[in-house]
Amino acid sequence: MAIYQCDLVGSLSIGVYLLTTDKIVIIPKWVPRRQAEKFGRWLKVKPVHTTIGGSVLVGVLACGNSNGILLPHFVEDKEIKAIQSCFKGNITVMKTRKTAYGNIVLANDYGAIVDPQLNQSETKEVSETLSVEAVPGEVAGLPYVGSLAVATNKGVLAHPLLKDSEQELLKDVLKVPVDVGTINCGIPYIGTGLIGNSCATVVGLLTTGPEMFIIGHAFDVVKEDG
Repeated sequence: MAIYQCDLVGSLSIGVYLLTTDKIVIIPKWVPRRQAEKFGRWLKVKPVHTTIGGSVLVGVLACGNSNGILLPHFVEDKEIKAIQSCFKGNITVMKTRKTAYGNIVLANDYGAIVDPQLNQSETKEVSETLSVEAVPGEVAGLPYVGSLAVATNKGVLAHPLLKDSEQELLKDVLKVPVDVGTINCGIPYIGTGLIGNSCATVVGLLTTGPEMFIIGHAFDVVKEDG
């Protein structure tokens, strides 16, 4: 298992633009195809080269695991078809005013933590799409669980102000060890600059040696050259 460092067309916020699971990685069209294919090789998944609702903010707007993908209401038919060409799981277009599902849902193949402001029917739809238990929760006292933490089937890395009760909930629902740390030289919003699955983790170029050590421990990965 490997950990790589890179930027995305000059940006260190790779988690804002990319979504990966153990099945696919969704990459905006403005990322050169050669780099998109590199992400696919690193993560050992099929790359999907598309936008979400015409936006490059794929990691903010979409969320998923090996079983399903959640998309905002304004996603375009051609974008859904692009995802379906590489992914055979559940794809749900959420018919609500909420759109940033990458920010408000934290999921792996064992469970999901969702923004407590999601209502019961929305939480149920998340659960059914991802085929896991979905439970309301917070990270560092905030509801933006998907931007404050990253979960894989190996572990979770969360905001350093994660509370003990929140850590226990993450462990219970996601069923993996939970660590805290930062990325890109002190940024606590883990989901903005880190993506990962069971095969690899990718972080921004400014991530320091001590941060890499914690990331490696959290996700059971080791540093590799890109």
